[in-house]
Amino acid sequence: QVQLVESGGGLVQPWGSLRLSCAASGRIFGIYTMGWFRQAPGKEREFVAAITWGDGRTYSADSVKGRFTISRDNAKNSVSLQMNSLKPEDTAVYYCAVDTSVPQLSSDSRQYDYWGQGTQVTVSA
Repeated sequence: QVQLVESGGGLVQPWGSLRLSCAASGRIFGIYTMGWFRQAPGKEREFVAAITWGDGRTYSADSVKGRFTISRDNAKNSVSLQMNSLKPEDTAVYYCAVDTSVPQLSSDSRQYDYWGQGTQVTVSA
């Protein structure tokens, strides 16, 4: 079992910045990839970014490339999502997730085994 706790969400104006963090505990040694997904009201959950736990390879959705950066801190068992130039369409609940079963960087939510409770990000003037 892996437990995930997100933090850092909130209300921000358009073009502002926020930094989300996700702390992992439990069976940390089994983590291959950590990722961020988001879900806006009335929409399906969508991939945002992911990073491999071992070598730090990253993969981001086209909609956030150049604006969002995912990073990890293995010593703290955490992953962060730095979000810059935020837009109203970035408003969503953001979820942290980990994959402990397939050693492959993926945007497919079905590959992820454990999920955090989510943190709300609202971009509005």
